[in-house]
Amino acid sequence: MAGKKNVFVFIEQNDKKIAEVSLELVCEAKRLADKLNVDVQAIAIGHDMRDELNLLGHYGCSIVYYIDEQRLSDFTSFPYAKIIVDMIKKHEPRIVLFGASATGRDVAPRVASELKCGLTADCTELEIGDYKAKGKTYNNILLQIRPAFGGNIIATIVSPESMPSMATVREGVMKMSEPDSSLTVEIVDEKSEINDEWFLTEIIEICREERSFDLKSSQIVVSAGMGACNPESLELVKKLADTLGGVVGSSRPVVDSGQLIKDHQVGQTGVTVRPNLYIACGISGQIQHRAGMTDSKRIIAINNDPNAPIFNIAHYGIVGEVNDVIPKMIKAYKAKA
Repeated sequence: MAGKKNVFVFIEQNDKKIAEVSLELVCEAKRLADKLNVDVQAIAIGHDMRDELNLLGHYGCSIVYYIDEQRLSDFTSFPYAKIIVDMIKKHEPRIVLFGASATGRDVAPRVASELKCGLTADCTELEIGDYKAKGKTYNNILLQIRPAFGGNIIATIVSPESMPSMATVREGVMKMSEPDSSLTVEIVDEKSEINDEWFLTEIIEICREERSFDLKSSQIVVSAGMGACNPESLELVKKLADTLGGVVGSSRPVVDSGQLIKDHQVGQTGVTVRPNLYIACGISGQIQHRAGMTDSKRIIAINNDPNAPIFNIAHYGIVGEVNDVIPKMIKAYKAKA
């Protein structure tokens, strides 16, 4: 679509494999691009990953601008930022999206600073809409939605005069569409004048620690809230998760109290999950937590307060004490197993 300002996605990769957050962003970019009647395009930097890039087409990306350079096999802040800036200047996209991962949070501010354009971090939702200010109307601009003030409010941020509009998007919050293998992507080899002086550091060794559990991909999540924050209740939550073959999640107060690490947290300031079964144990159901689990296929809520907000979205609600209910659930499950 010559002359049209398209939606760009920065493709993050590790060991020549496209990061899941980048695939999520391509799907979201496709939704936004359809509203604007433009294309989804991508910037990929790495080495010997052409075959892997074909996957982007299955999710709706039409063109990927690929910089193939052995020295850029692994992410390096300064040269990556320089190349992305060059690609944005050359192709003039309307919107540029990055994952709110360690890589995205590193490179996106560098790019925004160089281009002197707006950047909204850690978005949980994106929309296209109009904005009025000082008697002027801006049509079809990017509305960047994210939690603010510790997750207590949801803010919509706009940068109507920024070109492009840029945002980092939290992992797991954007739904991935089903891939269509009949769709293809055009891979355009781009040349970048790489300066040796850009490599301010040298990567000697990469050490990656694998997580012992994958909260985002688990099909069964049993989460603990303040009503299950004491050691006895938390142990029961863990036992239920183990019995069902699921993983343990939590609300933010449980993590803040030091009972569980951040990787277990579900919600606006944690992980977004969409399991087949979500069991909320002693979770009141404030909006910050619901935002991270409301798309679960089946929700069971256990709470001693019959008026707890969690019951408004639960498919099945149990009014009672966690310490009384969970042992009965485990017993009933084992009897049927």
